[in-house]
Amino acid sequence: MANTYRALTRKYRPQSFDDVVSQEHVVSTLKNAIKQGRISHAYMFSGPRGVGKTTVARVLARTINNIDESVDGEALSQTLNVVEIDAASNNKVEDVHHLREIVRVPPQSGKYKIFIIDEVHMLSKQAFNALLKTLEEPPAHAIFIFATTEPHKVLPTILSRVQRFDFKRISVDEIVVRLKKICSEESITIDDESLHTIAKKADGALRDALGLMDQAIAFCGTTIRYDQLVQALNIVGNQELFEFTDAVAGQDSQTGMLLIDRLLKDGVDIQEFLVSLTVHIRNLYVAKQKSSMHLVEATEDTKQRYKQVAEQFSEDDLMRILHLVSEAQIKIRDVQQPRVHFEILVLKLIHMTRAKELSELLDGLQELKKNPANRHEPEISSKSNQKTSPEEPKTGFSEKSDQDQPESGQPAAGSPEEKSSPKTPEPVVVEERKDAEEEDFDEFLMGKPSLGFSKGISSPNGAEEEGTAEKRKEKIKLNGIEDIENCWDQFLDLLKENGTKTLFHQLENVRLKELKGTELVLSVNNVFASNIVEENGQKLSGLLKQFTGIHIRFKCVVERGNKETSRTLSPYDRFRELQKKDAHLRTIVELFGAELEY
Repeated sequence: MANTYRALTRKYRPQSFDDVVSQEHVVSTLKNAIKQGRISHAYMFSGPRGVGKTTVARVLARTINNIDESVDGEALSQTLNVVEIDAASNNKVEDVHHLREIVRVPPQSGKYKIFIIDEVHMLSKQAFNALLKTLEEPPAHAIFIFATTEPHKVLPTILSRVQRFDFKRISVDEIVVRLKKICSEESITIDDESLHTIAKKADGALRDALGLMDQAIAFCGTTIRYDQLVQALNIVGNQELFEFTDAVAGQDSQTGMLLIDRLLKDGVDIQEFLVSLTVHIRNLYVAKQKSSMHLVEATEDTKQRYKQVAEQFSEDDLMRILHLVSEAQIKIRDVQQPRVHFEILVLKLIHMTRAKELSELLDGLQELKKNPANRHEPEISSKSNQKTSPEEPKTGFSEKSDQDQPESGQPAAGSPEEKSSPKTPEPVVVEERKDAEEEDFDEFLMGKPSLGFSKGISSPNGAEEEGTAEKRKEKIKLNGIEDIENCWDQFLDLLKENGTKTLFHQLENVRLKELKGTELVLSVNNVFASNIVEENGQKLSGLLKQFTGIHIRFKCVVERGNKETSRTLSPYDRFRELQKKDAHLRTIVELFGAELEY
């Protein structure tokens, strides 16, 4: 029985043009040429493997010479009128010279002598040149048929002397129809999912599909089930792919890692899994656009499942996943530990922030930027027991209030104390409510300050200093740089306890230059000191507020080493400068821990 068995690829090879699958453009042209007597002296059949190039060449030879169907296609070369040559093993000039001698001999029976040269691109350049003259002006009885999978390797001088036909890949549905017909004739029971799996595995080659069918029959017998087929062909099944996407959708890293371990123990190749996963993600993306479901090559049940799973992802998420998987498919070939890199990829996909969350966060930031009135205002008066009079201005500077509304504990206008005191510069008064609002907004975006001081509390012990609202207002008045100088030593002591040594040493060497409103200008002698002070500006402002009662912004001026500042900034420094100018960019960088790669 084993000696007489013929593989399906040989048994079901087409014997006529009607048996050829999915090459209607070639078959119809050749049939019309034969019918009209317009047969060319040379043809070239090009296309991928297993689509019927050599088969159509044999069918053409059989039809031209009217060879009986009892003669098998593989036995045509045994006849004197059909000569088959494998160019891969006969690619020398001497082989072409021998061919030219055979061409001169007329056919023993029939009208034509057909020469089928398979894999013609394997001929050397010298062999091609030796064939040129014979190919251009062959005897009337000679017909050349070339078959190749790489037509670009054939010399242009050869291509210009032949009629070229490009064979296309056979679609999954056409392969499934052909396999169903063969299974019916062979009394094989098989489900649609298995047929589609074999057809997709064949990658457009019907010959490969028949070979896989032979392998499945040998393993499963006359009844083929999908689970057995996956085991027989050692391929990635749909179930594993859907389990993978479920783990990604549910952000379940444990399930994802266990799935990887199971696949590798079953002998699944990582590269093959990534190829299947790429197609799987692509099908999910197509399923998001329900009008394009005909692009998904699967059974109807599988298509419905694709639609259900696709609802768990957005198109942007699927595109990002597809991009990461495609990149990993290329990079993982060259790594020394493919399993580790594969696991890293899976964890990336599982923990990846979804596009919807990013969009909501950015929208919230934009809304806060456009409508600052929507920010939450802390209840400062209740925490600090401070009473705000109805006439007190809500925003801006309160210079007039000190003249019209004298506070308790302060000498009234025109009093002897006021007359005896020397005339001082107009004090800078900053509204406490505005600082509290800004502090609350900072806490909303950045979290609470590292020192843990609550809004309205000016001592680290968490208790409000005793005193009335008038005393608190007096505290936030700054008459000039002298007020900062008076508390600077105490500020440095507090910084030494709560800050880094580097920051403390840099602040020791600075010089207080001037106070512009709420901006303190410091004179430093190098760019490094300027950078470190500006990077820690928020922390320094919080420490100094314990002595001034208001937020003071720090600004550094480099008095020496100005040449360094004129140099071109590095990409890191430029990125840092952008963060300083754009508060929203700085917030996003600190929230997500972004780093600049260059």
